[in-house]
Amino acid sequence: MRTSIATVSLSGSLTEKLTAASRAGFDGVEIFENDLLASPLTPEEIRARCADLGLTIDLYQPMRDIEAVPEDEFARNLRRARHKFELMDRLGADTVLVCSSVSPLAADDDALAAEQLARLADLAQDFGIRVAYEALAWGRHVSTYDHAWHIVETAGHPALGTCLDSFHILSRGSDPKDLEGIADIPGEKIFFLQLADAPLLAMDVLQWSRHYRCFPGQGGFDVAGLVRSVLHTGYDGPLSLEIFNDVFRQAEAGPTAVDARRSLLVLQETVGIAAPPASVAPTGIAFAELVTPDAEPLSAVLGALGFARTARHRSKPVDLWQQGEARLLVNTGTAVRRDGTGLAAIGLESPDPTAAARRAEALLAPVLPRRRAPEDAQLDAVLAPDGTELFFCATDRPELPNWRADFEDIAQAPAPGHPARIDHLALTQPWHHFDEAALFHRSVLGLHAQESVDVADPYGLMRSRAVTTDDGSVRIALTVGAAPTDDTVHAQHIALATDDVVAAARRFAEAGGRLLPIPGNYYDDLAARYEFTDGELETYRELGILYDRDAHGEFRHCYTPTIGRVFFELVQRDGGYRGYGAQNAPVRLAAQHAVRRLTGG
Repeated sequence: MRTSIATVSLSGSLTEKLTAASRAGFDGVEIFENDLLASPLTPEEIRARCADLGLTIDLYQPMRDIEAVPEDEFARNLRRARHKFELMDRLGADTVLVCSSVSPLAADDDALAAEQLARLADLAQDFGIRVAYEALAWGRHVSTYDHAWHIVETAGHPALGTCLDSFHILSRGSDPKDLEGIADIPGEKIFFLQLADAPLLAMDVLQWSRHYRCFPGQGGFDVAGLVRSVLHTGYDGPLSLEIFNDVFRQAEAGPTAVDARRSLLVLQETVGIAAPPASVAPTGIAFAELVTPDAEPLSAVLGALGFARTARHRSKPVDLWQQGEARLLVNTGTAVRRDGTGLAAIGLESPDPTAAARRAEALLAPVLPRRRAPEDAQLDAVLAPDGTELFFCATDRPELPNWRADFEDIAQAPAPGHPARIDHLALTQPWHHFDEAALFHRSVLGLHAQESVDVADPYGLMRSRAVTTDDGSVRIALTVGAAPTDDTVHAQHIALATDDVVAAARRFAEAGGRLLPIPGNYYDDLAARYEFTDGELETYRELGILYDRDAHGEFRHCYTPTIGRVFFELVQRDGGYRGYGAQNAPVRLAAQHAVRRLTGG
């Protein structure tokens, strides 16, 4: 189906919004009145610009407070409408959105509303324009789609139809029965379909709508169910996004438009009207790549953790450090930010790397060009929203290119008894890409997104959302910091799994490693909340080990100090524990802030 986006969904000038929509692959746009009023271009120039970009103008919006008003007021409304229809004729737009009235002058009179909308449609028809009447969820007298359709049906005018908006419908409740009335609307009388998702919030619906809408798949609404209901009527117009979101209004238009179009591609797949390449879920983490301007501090920590430098890339300054199935690449040749060591890339073990890359490209993930020597393994890679490079890999599988073959072995062996695999990775997202990141990892990589969690930081709130495979072989925690300019919360981390975190922590300390010190008050609180065996809590206090439990099991974990923008976590999961120690995160964050203040790092 054709796809469209309202210009209000993107930031910037009208021309910037149009360019972003075109580059993302949209077929058309809804032009929001305020965007046109603020543009220095004439309607004819905007029409020509859209044509040059391959965009149709699918809707002009909105006209407000039109119907069910006193006759003298309606006469003024018709005069206003005539000016707008003349403008739309110059613009090349053939459908106008009319929102149900919120005016105190509007009467609760369906017959009057139908009669006046029919007169408006008479005028619109003279200009070759259709009127799409939409029920606002906060409309004064008309606030539901079925009520709006009843008025349209009563009017019985060929140039008058209805506009269905997923937010206005789904914000009123999620009972599937609420959608049954859509089947009674002929598809040809649904003039337009606007789509938006939203997180499930208990707040005033107007504020909810104006500030918290998001793209389909990023919130809690059953947008797919609504689209199925609409398509069953025979509707053949565009799927169009109308998103009011404070974050999107401040983010760059280009990436936001790509995120928007991806959401529609996934939505079309979900409802069965498009078939991009099938999802290929990863089966593990092949490696994590760290870039650093100085390998010495990082090497010291890795050595204390039991890793050994086991191989070196044949043509690049990249070393492979390994401990069991945990593999870390240390790259000293890439341009590095001033704040030093960072997690730059993840190798995802894939049952079919080529198919995984095809899926990613079809869903608009930026494909990374690679400079490689002729003998290097052919690896496909894409860029995640936060800039992390994601490689689709095969490790030691003869039938597939093996990234490990690019490395020459060095005669070093890992120390026994240390962490043997990567439990999870935590990636801090740019503050305006958090929702995009969850949709990206779910749709492109085939991971499952868990519920968002808010974590108290000494300087604000952090949001975190884990994306995982069913079996937990891949776990990635996506976080967004307390404030866009607060560098202290932008650290990433690598969690290493161990069967005995106490022993692993002691070995690390004995090898010269330092663990993050945890305040004594934390352990006093633990003693009040849980019962421990003799000496257990004292051991945790000594080593800085934190403790949590859920309905499935127990979790023990501790942290290294931060190196540049990265730190390591030692974790022990027992009995099927599924979380990440979220209730301990405020203590960890406070401890990290305290260390940074003391060290100036």
